[in-house]
Amino acid sequence: MRTTQMLMPTLREVPAEAEVVSHQLLLRAGFIRKLASGVYTYLPLAMRVLQKIERIVREEMNRQGGQELLMPIIQPAEIWLESGRWHVYGPELFRLKDRHDRDFCLGPTHEEVITLLVRGEVRSYKQMPLLLYHITNKYRDERRPRFGLMRGREFIMKDLYSFDRNEEELDVSYQKMHEAYTNVFTRCGLKFRPVEADSGAIGGSSTHEFMVLADSGEAAILYCSHCDYAANIEKASLPAAGLDAAVPPLELEQVSTPGQKSAAEVAQFFGLETSQVIKTMIYRTDKELVAALVRGDRDVNEIKLLNVLGALTVELAGETEVQQATGAPTGYAGPVGLKKIRMVADHEVMALVNAVAGANQGDAHYKNVNPDRDFKPELVADIRMVQAGESCANCGGTLEEARGIEVGQIFKLGTKYSKTLGATYLDENGKEQPIVMGCYGIGVSRTMAAAIEQNHDADGIVWPASIAPYHAVVVPVSAKDQGQMELAGDLYDQLNRLGVETILDDRAERPGVKFKDADLIGYPLRIVVGAKALSEGVVEVRQRRSGQVDLLPVDQLAEKVKEILTSL
Repeated sequence: MRTTQMLMPTLREVPAEAEVVSHQLLLRAGFIRKLASGVYTYLPLAMRVLQKIERIVREEMNRQGGQELLMPIIQPAEIWLESGRWHVYGPELFRLKDRHDRDFCLGPTHEEVITLLVRGEVRSYKQMPLLLYHITNKYRDERRPRFGLMRGREFIMKDLYSFDRNEEELDVSYQKMHEAYTNVFTRCGLKFRPVEADSGAIGGSSTHEFMVLADSGEAAILYCSHCDYAANIEKASLPAAGLDAAVPPLELEQVSTPGQKSAAEVAQFFGLETSQVIKTMIYRTDKELVAALVRGDRDVNEIKLLNVLGALTVELAGETEVQQATGAPTGYAGPVGLKKIRMVADHEVMALVNAVAGANQGDAHYKNVNPDRDFKPELVADIRMVQAGESCANCGGTLEEARGIEVGQIFKLGTKYSKTLGATYLDENGKEQPIVMGCYGIGVSRTMAAAIEQNHDADGIVWPASIAPYHAVVVPVSAKDQGQMELAGDLYDQLNRLGVETILDDRAERPGVKFKDADLIGYPLRIVVGAKALSEGVVEVRQRRSGQVDLLPVDQLAEKVKEILTSL
């Protein structure tokens, strides 16, 4: 490909709408253009990157026994009603009607479609295990699409679904996909971590997210530097603390605390550590109001709380709701005497002795609050946020925090969908059993953006060689010098014949403009054909990532470039 023939409209200025680096550079380097909020056209350079990511994904899925198919984007409401998700998935589901007034949606995921397909085609245990996948566009009606391809309304995903006879065989399929995902992101040249995560709206018993590590990541992860433990901060957990039996419980006492609302203010008032305060947070779920109890130095993990309650939604209650439920203004709620609403306590709260808590009346707190004696929660569970600096649950090492961009997630669905949708098989004894399922997704377009978030500098994108749109760009210094142009064309042809994907910048532009575009677009190698190429028989080869420059003989260039690329 020659630059004069290619659609690659680069920009010098950063578009005002672009907030994150990947969005800025994808626009500036001529990879994407916005059609509507959260909806983008992929230009030729972007398509080459996406196709390379897809090829890697296909090779790794096929290596594990995956079979590719293609499922419809438009899905009838009936199958979502049958699974029970039509009314609970939320406003992110794109809904539409056909001319006959029948309801459909644009698929954000394909659990219903694939389960119904297998329900109709698989009858015997002999037909499993089965790994089916597709790569297609997905749709999610984001309230506020942001960050370019990182949070769009239309995006490209790979979904693979596994179908097994039992949980033990599901474990095998799950491990196959864990290995495949590790290979995919390694081959894409990314630094990543698989982390324990929450399954969210898809459901399931176990799940891991694959996080590309980047300072701009939207998710916080905690990891141990001494072992392999890593988890999304929403999922991270620690063992329950034990009760300090050496401290005797004191008599409960109410104390006037005018104007003291926050845990820090209350702790200072009583001369205690914040960890000795019981923080009582009132939440509204889709079913009821709930009081969540954590230590004063902790925060409630709303994802954990939602899962413990089995709720669909959870959010902080308003001031009026708090007043009605506790009889006190916000800031004075406490577990003692709180009878109107359900109470969930974190394990750490149950280990406190002689703690301080709100008295459920204005300007008052209790001191010497002791769990079990003074209050009994309906549920005791891990509902708090784990923090960097705490001990690892696996080895006792120290947890550290990093930012990550989710590019893939694997789920053990179990029989969640097969039971609901009636996908069964006949076992060896002729008995009908529900099929055991897994779900495994990779955000293809998101992986392209995440690669840029992790690989860029002040001049532009620094693509890993395996997914770069082209491996090299040949730049003749002077388009007016026929000798340079002819040699550049010859080298361009040689490199492409050897399998080095090369583009020739044959524009009648100043060398500086061509060099800036090469750095902006992020070709791994820039090959400059100047006066020395004709007079001394050498050309300049610059590596984008390291900035290293080598002068290589023209007659050895193609082979030398191949060697350099294998080392990148």
